Amino acid sequence: MTLKTNTPTPRRYVLLLAAALGCVGLAPAFAAGYPERPVKIIVSLPPGSGADTTARFLAQHLTQTLGQPFVVENKPGANSFIAAKAVADAPADGYTLFVASNSPMVTNAAVFRRLPYDPLKDFAPVASLARFPMVIVVPANSPYTTLGGLVAAMKAAPGKLNFASGTPTYQVAMEQFHERNGIKGTVVPYKGTGPAVSDLAAGICDYSIAEVSAVMPLIRGGKLRALAVASAEHHKDLPEVPTAAESGNKGYEAYAWTGVFFPAKVPAAIVQRVGDQVRAVMSSAEGATFIGNLGGAVFTGSAQQLRDFQLAEIEATKRVVKSANIPIE
Repeated sequence: MTLKTNTPTPRRYVLLLAAALGCVGLAPAFAAGYPERPVKIIVSLPPGSGADTTARFLAQHLTQTLGQPFVVENKPGANSFIAAKAVADAPADGYTLFVASNSPMVTNAAVFRRLPYDPLKDFAPVASLARFPMVIVVPANSPYTTLGGLVAAMKAAPGKLNFASGTPTYQVAMEQFHERNGIKGTVVPYKGTGPAVSDLAAGICDYSIAEVSAVMPLIRGGKLRALAVASAEHHKDLPEVPTAAESGNKGYEAYAWTGVFFPAKVPAAIVQRVGDQVRAVMSSAEGATFIGNLGGAVFTGSAQQLRDFQLAEIEATKRVVKSANIPIE
């Protein structure tokens, strides 16, 4: 009796090797033909926001360099759940991108027990884009003219002063500041940064922290006073405002940042192709000027660097949430 075997004959070895090599060649070939139709860029914030404006700048340049329309679609609301889930559920074919900020990709993972998406498993990082420093602000008529003065008042009356929080990301940044200084404040949560800083300007709250472009119009309009910029360097639009480090908080920095993500399992060659173009745009002089005019700085890097940064940010945020006893929803 002769046993049948699945061991390939020499001829079959040749055929199998040829097939394998053909498959290996498919990924670059597929990427070379990409995109073949319009690509959607989803943003979780409304038109006119920093993330939206950055996405539209990026869309314009990707349209030019990749030869197909890149179209921005805004899906704001529900703590960015709507936009993030839309991207997570999209086909992994490279025709849906997500220009995302801290909130959906980091903060939500720390402040919500259950999410309708997984910030890590459901997304493929492409490239980081930019970051925007946060500013600690008070009403223009506030008795506190320095960050040190605000801290002293809070130490004298723990929990008496309240702060407006437009997003969980801002609450975490503020609580981290409290922790460093051994002080306590009472959070007043708002559904959005706009209402939060408007009420602060009206004197309803005592202080807040927000990304620089969100508060700059009210600072220029004489409605808010900037006490400190939470960045390593002075901000070009607020040259007279000290950094947090100069105000006694060495090492304290807080930024809003944006990055680009695909749904998970998009072919690596497409991720690389788009990532290369994104980094080229952001690293150009035009990219630096554009982001600088928004009040930020280019903060670009590879897909792996973005993933490493995201992981580190999630862990740091979870630590602050736990130590500050921020309620997990």
